[in-house]
Amino acid sequence: MKIGLYFGSFNPIHTGHLIIANHVLNETDLKKIWLIVSPQNPLKPSNSLLNEYDRIHLAKMSTEGDTRFHVSDIEFKLPKPSYTIDTLTYLSEKISPTRILRNNGQ
Repeated sequence: MKIGLYFGSFNPIHTGHLIIANHVLNETDLKKIWLIVSPQNPLKPSNSLLNEYDRIHLAKMSTEGDTRFHVSDIEFKLPKPSYTIDTLTYLSEKISPTRILRNNGQ
């Protein structure tokens, strides 16, 4: 299965995030988008972010009922701050999708 990875703080998730994710799903042969919520982006001060568990909860609520989306807390289990390369390395050891399309959000 082809999975797209959409990394971001999702602080909070909003319509723009969902428009981008839906566009990618509709215009490519990806079957699923994983929204990977970053608990601590290394380029953002932590005091500027909503609580990480609130952000993941909002992302889950925003995608509820659409099986094409999976909200992942994988970066919650990795060292902070979150670096994409570390997450990709971890995921490559755990899953083997035929292709990964990466999109970093802001």
